[in-house]
Amino acid sequence: MTASSVLAATSNSGAEIVFWVCATLAVIGAVGMILSKKPVHSALFVALTMINLAILYVALSAPFLGMVQIIVYTGAVMMLFVFVMMIVGVDASDSLIETIKGQRWAAIVLVLGFAAMLIGAIVNGLQGVPDPSLVAANAEYGGNLQGIAKIIFTDYVIAFEVTSALLIVAALGAMLLTHRERHTPKATQEERSKARFLRYAATSELPGNLPPAGTYARHNAIDTPALAPDGSTVPASVPGPLRERGNVRPVDVAAEVEVEEISEGKTVVAPINDEDGEQR
Repeated sequence: MTASSVLAATSNSGAEIVFWVCATLAVIGAVGMILSKKPVHSALFVALTMINLAILYVALSAPFLGMVQIIVYTGAVMMLFVFVMMIVGVDASDSLIETIKGQRWAAIVLVLGFAAMLIGAIVNGLQGVPDPSLVAANAEYGGNLQGIAKIIFTDYVIAFEVTSALLIVAALGAMLLTHRERHTPKATQEERSKARFLRYAATSELPGNLPPAGTYARHNAIDTPALAPDGSTVPASVPGPLRERGNVRPVDVAAEVEVEEISEGKTVVAPINDEDGEQR
């Protein structure tokens, strides 16, 4: 047995291992997608199938198709599906009522037709082809990417342009469907801020949001009333149960005066207690 025959046998056995492992995982992902009851699990199973298909594409000397399978479909489309499901919610139950009559029989016919086309393509591809890989085709054009570009922009240029136009029309249609007509101009940030202050001023003693307990106070405890910007206390900032039980901490007036003097730039000498507790 020559070295070339040993190398060929080793490569064939490696390709067979990759095929059976990836094909098995791809089928498991497809079956799991159908049998899963949760949409997120179905999406993850589809991602599993797509990743294994990408590995099979790379093993068949089609690296461009394999990378597109991972980057575009697995990395972009499937993650977009998962993101939409997370935003919309996955707890809503699906309706089993068929709104379109005959869609079940139409789906069965389409599935059978697609299966027949797939089986026919596989049988036709295996007849008289000793090597199902793309090594020879890639060598003819100088590489896999060059061969795909040559075929797309020569034999299938019309189909390629029609597909691109269809995608552009779909994107524009999605934008039109999500666009909302406004009967009045959109409020600016300044107008929204003024409206919010006026709304709170009508229901509270302060213009704006009610500060929580401890805001601008010397203590940030929940039983300490907040201080308004003018220095007055806001009793409503303390929770109602504490106010009813009389557990509101009194505001330190001396501390307020000290803070006011410091804010005005005055020098404040705070009293210091000695060991006997007397101020000095």
